[in-house]
Amino acid sequence: MNEIVKNSLLFIVLILVQVIILNNINFLGYINPFLYILFVIVFPLKKDRGLLLILSFLLGLSIDFFLDSGGVNAAATVCIAYIRLPLIKALTRKSEIDFPVFKIIKLPFLKLLSFIAIITLTHHLVLFSLEYFKFAEILTILSRTILTSIFTIILIIFSLLLLNKNK
Repeated sequence: MNEIVKNSLLFIVLILVQVIILNNINFLGYINPFLYILFVIVFPLKKDRGLLLILSFLLGLSIDFFLDSGGVNAAATVCIAYIRLPLIKALTRKSEIDFPVFKIIKLPFLKLLSFIAIITLTHHLVLFSLEYFKFAEILTILSRTILTSIFTIILIIFSLLLLNKNK
């Protein structure tokens, strides 16, 4: 299947899964998984970075539209899209990555887990910091960030295994 079609389909499916299923899940009253960031994680490196930033903004804005959350998802998603390439370079310890053949799923498991964890924690920290926007709520921000990140990381790893199994 064409790469553009696959990315477009993934974009739409992740929005629908997030909006229809995952936004209605609240463990312990406030733990809500954010699987839609999987799009930023698996987006091909060989594509233009500007395109990823635009698509990330549109992805976050779509989630904000359905959640009526005022742009916090868009800001958090653009943030992780911006740090993604430098983070991959730092984790692989390469200044230049062979973009056409590099796939995130081909990373060793610990590096993949580190990448997913850093991206997820960053996304959730930005998201909840902007959502609460009070220094008095720092414990709530940190607890929601950590607990939601754990659940999201597990969900992303299972999704990556499922996506990779189909290939």
